[in-house]
Amino acid sequence: MAADAVKVIANNKKAFHDYFIEEKFEAGIELAGTEVKSLRLGNVNLKDSFCLIKDGQLSVLGMHISPYEKGNIFNKEPRRPRRLLMHKREILRLFGRIKQDGYSLIPLSVYFRGPRVKLELGLARGKKLYDKRASAASRDAKREMDRAMKNR
Repeated sequence: MAADAVKVIANNKKAFHDYFIEEKFEAGIELAGTEVKSLRLGNVNLKDSFCLIKDGQLSVLGMHISPYEKGNIFNKEPRRPRRLLMHKREILRLFGRIKQDGYSLIPLSVYFRGPRVKLELGLARGKKLYDKRASAASRDAKREMDRAMKNR
């Protein structure tokens, strides 16, 4: 297996429904050993998670990693805040962008890149209800066109 082999553990499909993703970033994540073992089993939920920048530190909140079955006393709190690892200048640049109104950092996916766990972040702007309806309508129209082309 190559060092850059990517194995996706979980995706946050709800993020693409609720937000316009403007830019994507990759960050490392600081985890305990039992959390990594739990991730290898695919026990993670990104549904209501988000990222915060506080005191120059980037962290993800609301990410649920289920306790490892055989982890006993070494298991950590499933929803604890976890520190993300990025270069200082990247964090400062993101902080400047988030200060603009309507922007937030949303985790899009968790994956293994070689032996390391990575988190893909999206710089996102919230969708209004009519935006969600418009994107659903365009998705349905594309599906209908593809279906018609397949039948021809």
